[in-house]
Amino acid sequence: MDKLPPLNSLRAFEAAGRLRSVRRAAEELLVTPGAVSRQVASLELYLGARLFRRAPRELILTPEGERYLGVVSHHLDGIREATLRLTGRSSIDTLRVQAYTTFAMRWLIPRLTQFHRTNPTTEVRLTTSLDVVDFERDNIDGEIRFGDGHWTGVEIERMIANEIVPLCTPAFRRQYGLKKIDDLACLPLLHSLVRPDDWHHWLEAVGATTIDAYAGDKFTSSTLAYQATLEGQGIMMAQKALFLGDIRARRLVQPFRFSLDRGDFTYYFVYPRAKLRSTTFRSFRDWLLEQAHSASAG
Repeated sequence: MDKLPPLNSLRAFEAAGRLRSVRRAAEELLVTPGAVSRQVASLELYLGARLFRRAPRELILTPEGERYLGVVSHHLDGIREATLRLTGRSSIDTLRVQAYTTFAMRWLIPRLTQFHRTNPTTEVRLTTSLDVVDFERDNIDGEIRFGDGHWTGVEIERMIANEIVPLCTPAFRRQYGLKKIDDLACLPLLHSLVRPDDWHHWLEAVGATTIDAYAGDKFTSSTLAYQATLEGQGIMMAQKALFLGDIRARRLVQPFRFSLDRGDFTYYFVYPRAKLRSTTFRSFRDWLLEQAHSASAG
């Protein structure tokens, strides 16, 4: 066989394989799902090989399909780049990333300016949610997910440490003469309902088991608990890595030296393995992990 397969069939196969979905491939190519299925079937007939195994809710590449997709994707990307260079046109690549609100506001957004400066043709569309991404259903490229890291069917990259510490304003500490851990028994503790057990874990680790770890005001997010802390309404249990700027600026202080590292229960960057075929996605992932490494080292 010395001629090329039909280009439309290759494009349909590449999109369906990259997205692991006939429906999403059809949306990208602006055709019907039936048209994508017919093009892929035509390519399989042309090659004399099965490229996919069809499952009830997903499209699974065969080993032959996985190898073929890698080669096809590489060359189609090369054609796109060569065309852009020849025509002098610029293109904007879009990455869709989901994160928790507090992480997005306190850690990711302040760093995105640097990413945009070095990657001007990449647009990061950031959404926030507590819901776990279903990569087969949701149009999301990568998710910053909080948990123990035990998830199947996705690539998992550990990010920052989950080191928790009490934080309050300097004025609050002076007002209540906060010096020793037992003083917390008479103070308003502030909680995030997303992380309801943080005070319990920290107080248990320091042996202060007589203090009611669940007393005090509760908020639907760490962002709201943070604002209440700034207003002097109490003392919050916080993920230290997200509030280093406030600590350095003395907007908040850490009244006790002890901090509790929750180990593997922390933030991870989660994504489907197929996303690594995208040069744009790899650049973002590498930048994100470098930022996480630098933050941890600093």
